[in-house]
Amino acid sequence: MNLKVWYDEGREHYEVQLVSGPALEVGFHAEHKDAGRNEDVLIRLVEGEKRWRKALGRAPESGPFLGRQKSWRRVSEIWDGEGLTEDAAVEAAERLGAYIEALEPLRRGTAKKLRA
Repeated sequence: MNLKVWYDEGREHYEVQLVSGPALEVGFHAEHKDAGRNEDVLIRLVEGEKRWRKALGRAPESGPFLGRQKSWRRVSEIWDGEGLTEDAAVEAAERLGAYIEALEPLRRGTAKKLRA
């Protein structure tokens, strides 16, 4: 039902998951117990939005998690209908890699170092 990629502790991760519809969600989640910490992570990513939009385009949305956990935050996109082709698994894996490349430097706070 899902695939998650962590680079350190598991409350911030990249994910492809099946959501109601049926649809796939592809992107990043911040799922800390502390709502303020989730918001801080999202703010850091949104501050770098100009940079990641170049790589990810218009599809990603940032904001509240799509499920019941109102304090969790996300930068992700939903694939449904025509977006769910027989090649969706491969395409979702490739897209998840693009999210990791675009967001991970911002999440870790190393984006400035990479530009220099």
